Amino acid sequence: MKGTLARTLALSMGLAFLPGTGSGQNLADFDYENLSFRGFSLEGGYIWPTRVDPTYTVGLRVDMGYLGPGLRLVPGVTYWSSQMKASEVKKLARKVDQLIDPEATEPITDLGEIDWSDLALTLDGHFVWSIPFNMLSYVGAGVSAHIMNGDGSAINGTFVEDLLDSVKAGLNFHAGLEYPMSDFLRLYGLARYEILGDLRYPELRLGGQIMVGPSAPGEGR
Repeated sequence: MKGTLARTLALSMGLAFLPGTGSGQNLADFDYENLSFRGFSLEGGYIWPTRVDPTYTVGLRVDMGYLGPGLRLVPGVTYWSSQMKASEVKKLARKVDQLIDPEATEPITDLGEIDWSDLALTLDGHFVWSIPFNMLSYVGAGVSAHIMNGDGSAINGTFVEDLLDSVKAGLNFHAGLEYPMSDFLRLYGLARYEILGDLRYPELRLGGQIMVGPSAPGEGR
């Protein structure tokens, strides 16, 4: 799985930096005076987090057009839910044991299974340009606010749940490819890496965008 992810990331980055066509120059020179709503996307993905089991993600993103030459702003929302890894639950239980009895040598606390979910509000910036085969490529970064929620029969109503229930700031880096099927529909895929304190994860996403506003010069087929 890690080898497949690494090859996918390498392919995305490689295609992203292919030399553009003349329409790419048009797109790079294009600049909206004001941002405007142009479309929305439904997307699904898969993540490999450091502290929870790998899981699926679902999301919605909005295309707000271009803030400057080639710089597209894309706010969005993403959700995932998974179980904490057994090793992470054991670490958490040991910390609780130390609070109960610092000299304890045997496990005292059994936290059972813990579910952890994340509702993320994101704002991404895409540096977009056109490449061969009528495709668009982009790389970028984004910031996010993550509303984390922990749940488990053994931790509900305890300070452990309070520790897992939090709002955290995040940062991501990404690269993607986008194909305009028509003036009204685009398909895209992207590789993404999210940094959220001690929780980090690579992600692969696929999505489709419905266009309700005009394309920028260089974005069409």
